[in-house]
Amino acid sequence: MNIGLDIMGGDYAPLEVVKGLQNFLSEHTTPAHFFLFGNESQIMPLLQEYNIPASSITVVHAPQVIEMHEHPTKALKEKQQSSIAIGFHFLATGKIDAFISAGNTGAMLVGALFSIKAIEGVLRPTISTIIPKEDGSNGLLLDVGLNADCKPENLNQFALLGSLYAKHILGIDNPKVGLMNVGEEEGKGNLLAQATYPLLKENNAINFIGNVEGRDVLTNKADVMVCEGFTGNIILKLAESLYEITHRKNIQDPYLERFNFENYGGTPVLGVSKPVIIGHGISHAKAFKNMIALAKKMIEANLMEKMKDSFTSK
Repeated sequence: MNIGLDIMGGDYAPLEVVKGLQNFLSEHTTPAHFFLFGNESQIMPLLQEYNIPASSITVVHAPQVIEMHEHPTKALKEKQQSSIAIGFHFLATGKIDAFISAGNTGAMLVGALFSIKAIEGVLRPTISTIIPKEDGSNGLLLDVGLNADCKPENLNQFALLGSLYAKHILGIDNPKVGLMNVGEEEGKGNLLAQATYPLLKENNAINFIGNVEGRDVLTNKADVMVCEGFTGNIILKLAESLYEITHRKNIQDPYLERFNFENYGGTPVLGVSKPVIIGHGISHAKAFKNMIALAKKMIEANLMEKMKDSFTSK
């Protein structure tokens, strides 16, 4: 397998990306080749310092960087020699099997949507986040910000995409799907929730268990929780703030430590034809190591083909 890494993406790049790659290589024996996109003059000394074996990498010189503050579409158009633009070119032409970056999130999303396209039948791709459950398991919440406004058909598709991810990546057999709402009873909620409920109920490709409320997010009531990106992003940012508060107050708790985003690396864009993983801008080595591990798992599980098959058979 060939995995592409944007070495210049993130607040602490390229150092933390190289360290994350070193950590991954020291822990995994599965054969994988890495294409590293970035400025050679900055990359090469770090690769030598951290003893990254030359046989495991191909360095692709990318003299430009899309900065965090830049407009995504404009930057991708004007910076064709940036690490993100070249990475997506390699992904689109089949030279790599997955692409990872903690750089400009908007540019990554635009690249995913327009360079490799959505799976045929998918109305809108989505992004998700892992939710640590009280019982020690993990759940999935989607959408968490890519689609602030949705139609019922979008949420119905998110449920299927999330179910496939939960089954093949999180290892949850027959994942329970819940619709985020303000009450448990059918008929509750705003117009979007009311219109989505019957679609999920009639969807034979998922295991729909009904509405779930905010108090259910951290319990095992549902494995996959579906909502539009506006609500999902609020839940995500609230969870992040709780983790930050516990650290500021020096509260030590194994469960709360599971809210550290670096444990999970980054979020994949679900619904596009190839694995694209977006990391947090403040990612350190641990996050990059886990993003690489996630890309490896998605490739080995042939997840995108399974998603394509699910939409083809509908």
